[in-house]
Amino acid sequence: MAELADKGASSPPLLRRLAEHAPLFIAAAIFAGPTIVRLGEQVWSREFGAHGPIVLATGAWLLWRRLPAMAELREEGRFGLTIAAVAVSLAVYIVGRAYDFISLEAAGLYGFGIAILHDRFGLRAMLQNWFPIFYLGLLLPVPGWMLDEFTAPLKLLVSALSAWIVQLMGVPLVREGVTMTAGPYQLLVEDACSGLNSLIGLIAITLFYIYLLRDAGWKYSAFLVSLIIPVAIAANVVRIVILILLTYHFGDAVGQGFLHVTAGLFLFAVSLLLMFAIDSLVSKLWPSAKGNAIA
Repeated sequence: MAELADKGASSPPLLRRLAEHAPLFIAAAIFAGPTIVRLGEQVWSREFGAHGPIVLATGAWLLWRRLPAMAELREEGRFGLTIAAVAVSLAVYIVGRAYDFISLEAAGLYGFGIAILHDRFGLRAMLQNWFPIFYLGLLLPVPGWMLDEFTAPLKLLVSALSAWIVQLMGVPLVREGVTMTAGPYQLLVEDACSGLNSLIGLIAITLFYIYLLRDAGWKYSAFLVSLIIPVAIAANVVRIVILILLTYHFGDAVGQGFLHVTAGLFLFAVSLLLMFAIDSLVSKLWPSAKGNAIA
């Protein structure tokens, strides 16, 4: 027995952590697997949910890194609170699964995961290591009606700015709301065209960047977060201007074809690079807000 104990003590830390949490990982895989597949089919395969796999992978990695810190603060979770959270989460999960509401199904799964973490580590450990838990919550699909309500004013703003820029370039364009007529072509700035549905992905990646690379104060972090919407608006104005010019000069097939998709992916990357560039510039002008990288 002593020999076995010595072998266990000398095993690599990664293997010990895997063995310790193996039941939790197996249960999570069995329970979460079908929902993740449905998220991939219904949400992550579309532009507004393309950030999902990235958030899932980086969020799981962040949570894995925080497990030792949570284990040091481990205390027994309140049984009543755990049972109540499990009961509510399972009810939401079942309703979402039965009626094909992926938002409810994912919310129920997320709540169940929080309940398990509470039972295993306690509330204090979760509160002191809150970011990975909050970050993984960005995986939850936003209901379409809520997204439409939020992005409608932004689409009007993006449409107006894009039309103004195109008109300055000498292109004959008439705008009515989110509908624009450029020469013989009529363009509608829909959700996918405006690209503003990618705001959630941009928020997620920006928060990940702030958390991972900067031990910054809350004021500087809030400043970077406040830039997300302006940067997204600027990037999407550029995108729509490019699509209008492509359609006007080369025809609808070019504007709505391959370049229509790649323009969105490209400008999403441009938005991130612009955020990083602003951070690099402002951190030099605001040196007291720049901290050390997280190990």
